[in-house]
Amino acid sequence: MATLVPALADDLHEFDELRLEVRQFLAEQQQAGRIGRYADCWLTGWDQEFSRALAARGWLGMTVPVEYGGHGRSHRERFVVTEELLAAGAPVGAHWIADRQIVPSLLKYGTEVQKRKFLPAIAAGECYFGIGMSEPDSGSDLASVRTRAVKADGGWRLTGAKVWTSGAHLAHAFICLARTAPVDPAHRHDGLSQFIVDLRAPGVDIRPIISMNGKHHFNEVIFDEAFVPDDMVFGTIGDGWQQVTSELSFERSGPERFLSTFPLLADVAGHLRDGQLPRHTDLGRYVARIAGLHVMSTAVAGALERHEPADTAAAVVKVLGTTAEGDIADFADLLGEIDDDDYRQLLADAVVQRPGFTLRGGTNEILRGVIARGLGLR
Repeated sequence: MATLVPALADDLHEFDELRLEVRQFLAEQQQAGRIGRYADCWLTGWDQEFSRALAARGWLGMTVPVEYGGHGRSHRERFVVTEELLAAGAPVGAHWIADRQIVPSLLKYGTEVQKRKFLPAIAAGECYFGIGMSEPDSGSDLASVRTRAVKADGGWRLTGAKVWTSGAHLAHAFICLARTAPVDPAHRHDGLSQFIVDLRAPGVDIRPIISMNGKHHFNEVIFDEAFVPDDMVFGTIGDGWQQVTSELSFERSGPERFLSTFPLLADVAGHLRDGQLPRHTDLGRYVARIAGLHVMSTAVAGALERHEPADTAAAVVKVLGTTAEGDIADFADLLGEIDDDDYRQLLADAVVQRPGFTLRGGTNEILRGVIARGLGLR
């Protein structure tokens, strides 16, 4: 187990003052009617004004160095802020992918031009990103990418499609994984590269995917010879697979992998206490699961801050966390509804979003293989 869960920081209460500051800010925002509460808020809660309000407090771009318009703070400080935002169900969808995933990727692989173009805008809450990985009929098998990038004068031409792209209809850009060399069946992970794509550029067609509740979060993005200039090549041509897998630790291990239905669980607890819902001993089990996942996710955040490998631990957080999120939605659904419109909406949204929890970021079936390999079991 010592090899699976990274070491925790010595002082687990080091940032309690910051945590309380965020809670107070959120309470003020809710009382003033400026924000609502969402299940799965990092996907469904798109509110650019709220993102800019966070930026004004210094809570976006926290890990971005000051010279790039950020705040030079630690991954653990950022973890505290994001955990509180998610626990409150705050509408963080607009900036989420940019702040969570694009920032560390830019810092690791971005050119100086790319860093200075995007990092200050992300930290200011003015630039929003998506992720261009998944493709139609590919599932979690990223090595089967068929989107092609062909060298052209001054850049590259992209042809293909991406799917389940959250927020593409509202975002400014995304990082796209494409094939820049023919597939070698013996080395399927070779010949992949990444590009920063302007989502409003000619040759980029964004088509909505409407969820069963009529809401629009997902999109299909079609490329028809879309041009990407050379200065928007992300990282090194041919190193796309290595770059993508290093990014996934940030995507899989954060508190969004176990707190998507926490606002619902908190409401359930309150209604059980008030007698509006029937008392149930399973409440304690779900609280305990969330507490354990909080510790594991905190440990991974510390490992990422120390630049330690955390791929296996991140996959464990994702598998256990998304399973818990879905179980919480099922638990609340079994307890039944009450005469509370806000609660009914929160419950309905959690149930609708529930099937996606274990799919996004890599299906749990695929990730169990990642964990087995990481532990030397296969």
